[in-house]
Amino acid sequence: MLRFTDQMGREVRLALPPKRIVSVVPSQTELLADLGLEEEVIGITKFCIHPENWFRSKTRVGGTKNLNLERIRALRPDLVIANKEENTRAQIEELEQEFPVWISDIQNLEQALNMIQQLSLLCGREEAGNQLVVNLQNRLHFPPAGLTNATCLYLIWRSPWMSVNHQTFIHDMLQRLGFVNVCANRQSRYPEITEAELLELSPRFVFLSSEPYPFKEEHLAWFRAKLPNSKVLLVDGEAFSWYGSRLLKTADYLHQISAFAKG
Repeated sequence: MLRFTDQMGREVRLALPPKRIVSVVPSQTELLADLGLEEEVIGITKFCIHPENWFRSKTRVGGTKNLNLERIRALRPDLVIANKEENTRAQIEELEQEFPVWISDIQNLEQALNMIQQLSLLCGREEAGNQLVVNLQNRLHFPPAGLTNATCLYLIWRSPWMSVNHQTFIHDMLQRLGFVNVCANRQSRYPEITEAELLELSPRFVFLSSEPYPFKEEHLAWFRAKLPNSKVLLVDGEAFSWYGSRLLKTADYLHQISAFAKG
């Protein structure tokens, strides 16, 4: 029995390598696939859409915030992989009474890279994890963007409008690309914004995320009418918020966003 410390500072004990893994975090599920854990991962959530063949074939254990605990118990996992933000505390605390649970807590790129290294070690894929981190460090270089007046409002929800503060991975990505998050200093991690505040903030850029709320072209028209001096863009939410191996797939896209802002 070996001991590990997760990103919450909790001690996790398990025999290595785990053979029956349940992942309840979409971006980390995709990471496990890219680490070659096809046989070991036996349970995922209904939001774990990557890779597609896993989404079709693996046992689904509910949503990230509404897990089917009985279905997880039936799978008899020897490791559950969770996240502080994406999962419900009460459910994770219940699971950890019965199974080893490793919890990530990610607010920036450094913590994401640490998560990749820790999970690859935990799952017996240390070499593959280390190589992935090197590849990400090579691809995700952020030279000075040289942007001026780059205030940005990043929206993740409507009714009510919701944005992100400085405690989020999305904020870290925006900052690295040269944008100034106008909601960075809000107290809530995901602050609500009124229509009056939208007009008052008058950001140079408005990014409408594809997830969790699926903003569409119709919303672009609304914002362009309300904020005629702002550049409004639909953006790929996975590129800004999936902190696993998907970053390797979306690195070029993130740089294209910076190039768009300069144009």
